Amino acid sequence: MTIAIGVLGVGRIGEMHAELIAQRIEGARLAGVFDLNGEAAKGVAAKFNCRQFSDPEELMSSSDVDAIAICTSTDTHVDMLVKASKFEKPVFCEKPISLSLSETDRGLKAISDSKTPLMIGFNRRFDPSHRSVRDSVADGSIGDVHIARITSRDPAPPPVEYAKVSGGIFVDMTIHDFDMARYVVGSEIVSVYATGAVRVVPALAEIGDLDTVALMLQHANGAITMVDNSRQAVYGYDQRVEVFGSKGLVGSDNPLMTSTVSRNAQGTQLAKMPYFFLDRYIPSYIAEWNEFIAVASGKIAPAVTGADGRASLVAGLAAWKSVREGRLVKTSEIN
Repeated sequence: MTIAIGVLGVGRIGEMHAELIAQRIEGARLAGVFDLNGEAAKGVAAKFNCRQFSDPEELMSSSDVDAIAICTSTDTHVDMLVKASKFEKPVFCEKPISLSLSETDRGLKAISDSKTPLMIGFNRRFDPSHRSVRDSVADGSIGDVHIARITSRDPAPPPVEYAKVSGGIFVDMTIHDFDMARYVVGSEIVSVYATGAVRVVPALAEIGDLDTVALMLQHANGAITMVDNSRQAVYGYDQRVEVFGSKGLVGSDNPLMTSTVSRNAQGTQLAKMPYFFLDRYIPSYIAEWNEFIAVASGKIAPAVTGADGRASLVAGLAAWKSVREGRLVKTSEIN
C-alpha cells in the first residue's frame, strides 16, 4: 500500500519534507504541493514531478491525496487543521500548532471532533540516540530519574524579521526541549523557572526576544530538568541530552561529520560537528515519516499527538511569564 501525501507549504522545511516523501520514504508518494508563493510551488512540483494545487482545500479534497502535511507558516496551522478536519484524512503538522493556546485548542477540537489522526512534527524524538536515552529511562535501566540536562545551541541566529513572528525563543526553539524533557523523563512539566539575556543579536532586545536562556523544569514525578539554549554556537549545531537516576546515567552526545581522527605534534583533532539541523537530523526526519506512513496506513496511532504539541506550548508560555515576572510559574497558571 502506497500513501499519497499532499504537502501544504514549500518553504525550507516544507520542501525538505516533500523531497523526503518523493525520494526516500518507502510506501509514500508525493501527490502534490501548494504554497501561496505560486512560483515556489511550481518549482517544487516540477522538481519532484507532482501536481501543483491551486488552493489548500483542492489539495485536501483530492481523491489523489490520502494524507496531508501542514508545513505552512505557524500563523496558518490552525486554519489548515480546521479545514483538514472536514476531510478526515491523516494529518502531519509541523510545530508549533500555534503561538496562541486558545487557537491551539480550536484546531485540536476540530481534529478531535472529526476523529482525524494527527501527528505533530517533533522530529527529535526520532533521533536514535535521543530515543535510546528515553528507552533507558522507560525500561528502568537508570532507576528513578533525578535530574535531566538538555543543551540546544544553534550555529547561527535566525533573521530578526523571522524572530518577530516566531513567538520568541521559548516557543520557536526551546519548544523542542520542552517536548524532549517530557519525552525522556516520561513525566509532565508542572513548573518552569526561566531566565535569559541578549548576548548575540542586540536587535532582539528591541523586539522583546532573547538569544541566551537557561531554564529549570519540575516534573510531576519530582524529577528536575535543566535546559540551556543559545542562538549561536560557533563550533556547530550542539544537541545533547543526559538523564541521571538512582541506578546511573545515560546521555546522547553530538555526532561528528566523519569519524576521522588526526594526530600530530600539535595534538589530536576530530572532525567538525554538523553545522545545520538538516545535517544532524535527516535520519530522524526519515524515521518520523516512516512512523507517519504507519499512522496513515492505520497500523498504529500517532506517537506524537496534539496533546504533546499543546503541552510544549504551555511550557513555552510559562517560560515567557517566568522571565517577565521574575518567578517560578506553574504550568497550571497557563491553562
